[in-house]
Amino acid sequence: MSIHNLVSFGGIIILLAIAWLLSGSRRQINWKVVAWGTGLQILFALFIFVIPAGIEIFKWINSAIVTILNSATAGTRFLFGRLALPPGTTAENGETSLGFFLAFQGLPTIVFFASLMGILYFLKIMPMLIRAFAYIFTKLMRISGAESLCVASNIFVGVESALTIRPHLDRMTRSELHTILTGGMATIASSVLVIYVLFLRETFPGIAGHLVSATILSAPAALVMSKMLLPEQEKPETLGMHIQPEYTRDNNIIEAAINGAHAGVKLVVGVAALLLAFLGLLALLDLILGGIGSGINRLLGLNMVWSMKNLLGYVFYPFTLIIGIPPADAMEIARIIGERTIVTEIASYQDLAVLIKNGIIQNPRSVVICTYALCGFAHVASLAIFVGGISAIAPQRTKDLSSLGLRALLAATLACLMTAAVAGAFYTQGSIILQ
Repeated sequence: MSIHNLVSFGGIIILLAIAWLLSGSRRQINWKVVAWGTGLQILFALFIFVIPAGIEIFKWINSAIVTILNSATAGTRFLFGRLALPPGTTAENGETSLGFFLAFQGLPTIVFFASLMGILYFLKIMPMLIRAFAYIFTKLMRISGAESLCVASNIFVGVESALTIRPHLDRMTRSELHTILTGGMATIASSVLVIYVLFLRETFPGIAGHLVSATILSAPAALVMSKMLLPEQEKPETLGMHIQPEYTRDNNIIEAAINGAHAGVKLVVGVAALLLAFLGLLALLDLILGGIGSGINRLLGLNMVWSMKNLLGYVFYPFTLIIGIPPADAMEIARIIGERTIVTEIASYQDLAVLIKNGIIQNPRSVVICTYALCGFAHVASLAIFVGGISAIAPQRTKDLSSLGLRALLAATLACLMTAAVAGAFYTQGSIILQ
């Protein structure tokens, strides 16, 4: 263990202290939730980073995802030909790749994985896994069964996780609603995980296993940060209860695959629309900031680059240090994490891949911790999606959801940073899964 591991461990404590300072009711904080949530993260991190059996399991998961991903590209190659070939590859007919195109290589794989998830739901594999995680959260933390189930669902799916607790939404407390929003934005959906794998698998072969690890670690982190920022002050209807997920089961496996694929198409359109809109808006905002900043630079004799990415980099710089990023890489990583807040994690993972490929970030510790810090939907676009999506299911809770949104985004951001700090606390050069 090095000084960097101790820094990351200290970062966990500092992040908890920040959440305590920002709490809406410090006296109401349930420290049992905090202790068990943090403990679960540490135990899970020990299993995957230190214990040989855990390392082997996650090596297998990484290989399995990469293998499945290779199968997923069969459809894209049929539809788009050379445009679908990953960089550096050659097709059986001798055609070579034209480079990386997100629209032709990354986004279409979402459709395949959404269809696969539909099949896993039909086979009752996903409901079984969700119930297992929900049982652990409810049993150990003594929180409501509804919020436990929803956060557990978020390990595997996105905004549709709220459908699993549809009958309970109308009667949930504000703290429960806050937890649902936080859990959604602190984790990622399995269907989009493959895009990040495509970005980084050449420079970071173990990325798939780490992304699975990160989204599991982020679930208890979301519960901790949510219950610290907005502690429970009422009595939830499903407190301590183990409830069954509410979902519509398809009639057969073919229908499950078809419906999953259709859901994947909608998700692809949504992701593409967000990237087009928010990257364009960011460019416009940077243009305005650049114009204002150039005047300030001349007035004060500065040589500062004025952009949202740079400004947010300064905001997140101290956080990158406390989670254990080496100082040499801290500013670059801070810019990427800050960028995620206003754009999406997709753009940030792509930028991380570019920094690694160009040799700007070479320290594997920085890469690993950044991977965990980015593994969540903690950005403005996602906030709108989750508030809007859940409001559509429970329209009478729209006012509560809207008022809780920004606080939940803050809690989700802290949860992602906490997950990164936990990963940093157990990172060693000899950890097999980190190679």
